[in-house]
Amino acid sequence: MNAEPSFTPRSDFLRILSERGFLHQCTHWEALDDALGQGPVTAYIGFDATADSLHVGHLLSIMALRWLQKTGHRPIVLMGGGTTRIGDPSFRDSTRPLLDDAQIAANIAGIRRVFDRFLRFGEGPRDAVMVNNADWLDGLGYIPFLRDFGRHFSVNRMLTFDSVRQRLDREQPLTFLEFNYMLLQAYDFVELSRRFGCRLQMGGSDQWGNIVNGVELGRRVDERDLFGLTTSLLTTASGAKMGKTAGGAVWLNRERLAAYDFWQFWRNTEDADVGRFLRLFTELPLDEIARLEALGGSEINEAKKLLATEVTTLVHGPDAAQEAAETARRTFEEGSGGEALPRLLLPKDRLAEGTKLVDLLVASGLAASKGEARRLIAGGGARVNGAVVSEDEATLSLQDLGEDGVIKLSAGRKRHALVCVQED
Repeated sequence: MNAEPSFTPRSDFLRILSERGFLHQCTHWEALDDALGQGPVTAYIGFDATADSLHVGHLLSIMALRWLQKTGHRPIVLMGGGTTRIGDPSFRDSTRPLLDDAQIAANIAGIRRVFDRFLRFGEGPRDAVMVNNADWLDGLGYIPFLRDFGRHFSVNRMLTFDSVRQRLDREQPLTFLEFNYMLLQAYDFVELSRRFGCRLQMGGSDQWGNIVNGVELGRRVDERDLFGLTTSLLTTASGAKMGKTAGGAVWLNRERLAAYDFWQFWRNTEDADVGRFLRLFTELPLDEIARLEALGGSEINEAKKLLATEVTTLVHGPDAAQEAAETARRTFEEGSGGEALPRLLLPKDRLAEGTKLVDLLVASGLAASKGEARRLIAGGGARVNGAVVSEDEATLSLQDLGEDGVIKLSAGRKRHALVCVQED
């Protein structure tokens, strides 16, 4: 169970993931490489339905499934309709809130829309399938399950996994409900191997213990040769967790985050991360990526724009990506508004009477509270039509409308919104 392969993979799938920097750990590197070279391998990644969209933190796993299919293998997207009722305790400080069945079903429907852009679903031998572990977990009898499968797990060993030990070391409660999660995830692998011939489970490095449990359970109960493979958990060059911003998670569904804001997230990538993110989150050729990451000075911004457009194309489609790129160009290079920017509609009489800038910053989403808005103004980060406003009691009126009939609000140099007069 070594970290990163010590040999050059022969299979296209492992070779591509190795070259692009995906790989972290595998249960049996050479045996998996041989299996991938002998014919199509079915592999899965599990996703719990804790929200109606996945976020950028899931994108590495999604890209791994995409490369799996592009290299001739069959991906399974396993939705945790059953395990979501418990919640994965891995590396969490607290218990997840429990969701009801209706919310879980709605979340799965929202998540499906993400995968439709990345994978080809169908009935063919290499077409992706999406399955729900509630299909088998809901029918389990507790006593028979413990008798048939629980006996293969050592509590002593389970307590040594980092995901559990860190929680206990911090003296934070770990419920018995959560402790059962790793048994159910291991059983998922056994069921998928029986139903679909699945031989490989993939996931982030935080899932290593759960994945190893599944590999070993399949060997013990069915004498099956299964494999586990993990990708690295990403942090930015400055050490921040990938996909987290001051405004919260960077969601993949447009209902959660506008395509323009998604594009802007990637445009703001740190210089040191550009090459790495191009390899992980785009399908650009490696020689082109090498050229782009070697750009210096202001030229690196062109590589960032290409990164933003390529990732937004994968997630939201080419039209949304081009619209976001054009909006950014008009906003930053020409100083104009752009149709994709967030808009705040105000009645004409309200704007005629004068409205406080603090209130508009909050209403437009550029500040989370009036206190944050005042701090933004005090720090020189608030702009109206490109001009810094330093008075926290400033009010805006019809006279502040530009020639295009809008007021452009800015929080710093990268976040913008438009105030428009609501038509009668």
